[in-house]
Amino acid sequence: MGNYIPAVIYARFSSSGQREESITGQLRDCKRYAEIHGFEIINEYIDEAKTGTSDNRPSFQKMIRDSENKHFKAVIVWKLDRFARNRYDSAIYRSKLKKNGVKIYSAMENISDSAEGIIMEGLMESMAEYYSANLSENVKRGNRESALQLKTIGKKVFGYGRDADDHYVIDENEAPIIRRIFSEYTSGKTINDIITDLNKDGILNARKSPWNKSSLNTIISNEKYIGTYKYADYIVPNGMPAIISKEMFDVAQEIKNRHKKAPARSRDAKYLLTGKLFCGHCGSAMTGEYATSRTGNRYYYYTCVKFKKRKCDKKRVKKDWIEEVVITELINQLNDMDYINKLADSFMEYQKKQMEDNSDEKLIESKIKDVSKSINNVMKAIEAGIITETTKARLEELEQNKAQLQITLHKVQATKPPYIERDMFLFWIDSLKTDTGNYDYKEKLIDTFLNAVYLYDDGYIDIGTNLIKGTKRITGSTLEQLSAPLKRTSISYWSPFSTYLNTFSNPSTYFLKLIPLTSSMCLISKLLNSG
Repeated sequence: MGNYIPAVIYARFSSSGQREESITGQLRDCKRYAEIHGFEIINEYIDEAKTGTSDNRPSFQKMIRDSENKHFKAVIVWKLDRFARNRYDSAIYRSKLKKNGVKIYSAMENISDSAEGIIMEGLMESMAEYYSANLSENVKRGNRESALQLKTIGKKVFGYGRDADDHYVIDENEAPIIRRIFSEYTSGKTINDIITDLNKDGILNARKSPWNKSSLNTIISNEKYIGTYKYADYIVPNGMPAIISKEMFDVAQEIKNRHKKAPARSRDAKYLLTGKLFCGHCGSAMTGEYATSRTGNRYYYYTCVKFKKRKCDKKRVKKDWIEEVVITELINQLNDMDYINKLADSFMEYQKKQMEDNSDEKLIESKIKDVSKSINNVMKAIEAGIITETTKARLEELEQNKAQLQITLHKVQATKPPYIERDMFLFWIDSLKTDTGNYDYKEKLIDTFLNAVYLYDDGYIDIGTNLIKGTKRITGSTLEQLSAPLKRTSISYWSPFSTYLNTFSNPSTYFLKLIPLTSSMCLISKLLNSG
């Protein structure tokens, strides 16, 4: 059975006069990429880029929210700079999408950035929750003060409003909906039926959107509805007005937990190399599929998308085998501590340059300086006796503009990622080599260090990584001489620093060659000696 991947396109165009690819062109390139790589486009999200450093992109934010519904597994962008305005934002949003099973792909870039940049983003993504938790201590301090006074914090809670002192009050328009949801759920009505009826009645959720499982489960799990005030680890029973009884809430939790313990439906296998495994014959993506035997057993493969259309004769390959080959090669490269230390040096230098690149900050400071000059000029005019409605209005406008720019500057300064120490970098690298049987571990390893894999029926596997910098090229005649004696089941790994030898159960012999591609990666080719 085929397995085309549901995907969405995110495109962004500038409101300024700068030259860049049109939205039409971006969409065309993204759709072409989707067709070649086995994606099925189910939606498009388009934003107009605002000036300065604003990240207020309604379609982008909607895409992030929609990812919670698990309707798509990929976001395709024209270039990666369309996705986020800086590497920190990219890591945060990638992390959010990843939690929802969504990956990002660039239509125009085979390699998203330098090796150090990709690795830095991987590290930042791993630490995204830590960064989020430490972004603005001042804001948190203010929130704690509000919590001590039992005041509202953050987004509006469905069913509640706030009074003049920012305390929670029951919203009499929304509270009946909360009571209805709990009453129906505790009476045995299913989540899906409740959602269907709410949407049929035209009732919207807190985001003014139709109800879904995520929004309904949020309601059912929220202790605020029994009057429990919560902020972080600060909990106050009866700290706010209750909408339902504790007895009804407890029954709802029992039902929810019972459903959690129900046997999970069997899921299709997760294909770790999606978007990174390509056919060496035609260059198209190889996507996951499975076949079912007469006994009902499933067997999982990667298959060239053009093979499915009868436009390529590349044979399919077993999923577990090719993934194990790739994971083992990455582990071997990570075990070369001489190179890892060199990579750490390179990473620290790269990070230093990134930290020094404060172009956004400088731009805003420049604008503040210009506005301040304009304010001084207006003040001089007023001091000279030129006092009109126009000068007053202009002064107010400039002062408001300056205040807004100062707020923006503060936000930019607050969202700078912390400096990553060398020991932290090495610890993170080492943590990726811990559990070879863990899916999340394998996924992180592949996402961070693997660029592309090209698979050939005549025995070659080309692997491009962000780790090895190759300078040695082993060509045709040399390969024949070196591979002829290797009539055994083994995989030989060649690198600029050392040679590894691992043995696999697969009855084939692979021989690696190094072909330099750029200063930050090389192509490692494995030759199958079937003789």
